Amino acid sequence: MSDVLTLALPFFSLIFLGFLAGKIWKKDKGELGWLNVFVIYFALPALFFQLISKTPIDQLANWRFVFTTSLATYTAFALAFSYAAIRNRDNLSEATIQGLIGGYGNVGYMGPPLAILALGPEAAVPAALIFCFDVALCFSLTPVMMAVSGSGDQSVGRTLISIPGKVLLHPFILATLAGVAGAAWKIEPPSFVDQILTFLRSSAAPCALFALGVTVALQPLKRVPGELPVLIAIKLIVHPLIAYLLLSWVGGFDRLWIYTGVLMACLPPAATIYVLATQYDSYVLRASSGILLGTAFSVITVTMFLYLVTGNILPDDPISIIKGYFSWSNR
Repeated sequence: MSDVLTLALPFFSLIFLGFLAGKIWKKDKGELGWLNVFVIYFALPALFFQLISKTPIDQLANWRFVFTTSLATYTAFALAFSYAAIRNRDNLSEATIQGLIGGYGNVGYMGPPLAILALGPEAAVPAALIFCFDVALCFSLTPVMMAVSGSGDQSVGRTLISIPGKVLLHPFILATLAGVAGAAWKIEPPSFVDQILTFLRSSAAPCALFALGVTVALQPLKRVPGELPVLIAIKLIVHPLIAYLLLSWVGGFDRLWIYTGVLMACLPPAATIYVLATQYDSYVLRASSGILLGTAFSVITVTMFLYLVTGNILPDDPISIIKGYFSWSNR
């Protein structure tokens, strides 16, 4: 357990330092802009590119892994969305944001640093694949659902046309695509460029986690709606369990990739959800509460999953164990 705390405490301490800074200095959200620009457009893309470009190309074409982890994310979203739609009496715009709270984790700022810290550089590839396709799912599903609900400013047809550009032009995805090209054609940047990328890569985790803490600190917390505990439980506990069971059921994955899938799934709701809620003027204040509370409770749940993963405690074949249990109980 001491090894897990050694991993978790520095990780969450950086978030807490950012949170503390946000509460003490109380700067305007706009003043965080340049740090976010650095993290989103330079530091994390450098991390993705440098690690992926040095990975054998056959590891990057693991479509079974992509499909399985994307299905896990969509399933968690569908569970949260269905619960919210029933509770909200078919208010689709609010249910969409609530579905994101239950299904879309902080796979950009928290995901790669956590996976690499816990499992080593080899976790960068599955983490990047999960990030790319979770982002694609989020930024394609949300505008379509909002257009269907009547909350968007475009028709469904126009929305569908605009989605590919929005997804493909995300800096993380562009860096991942560049890394895949580098791996395929064995392109090595000049030594001085590689050194610059190393500088940027080294700053990615601390800057991203600190910026996340500040962002969470600036989210208003007015009240805790009754549905949030269920949505947060789906995100922090149900989602990683779904990912673990699906990856184990499909089979054929390296254990490190399964563990990376579990860690990426157990992350708290992404701050991007608040941006989307604001953009569509739906569930705004409660979305910020969900992000704040989800991040706070993830200190416990992420540490728990870190313990299970780094201690190699998760069973190799949970599906057989579940089948055996039901067979025994039916006797």
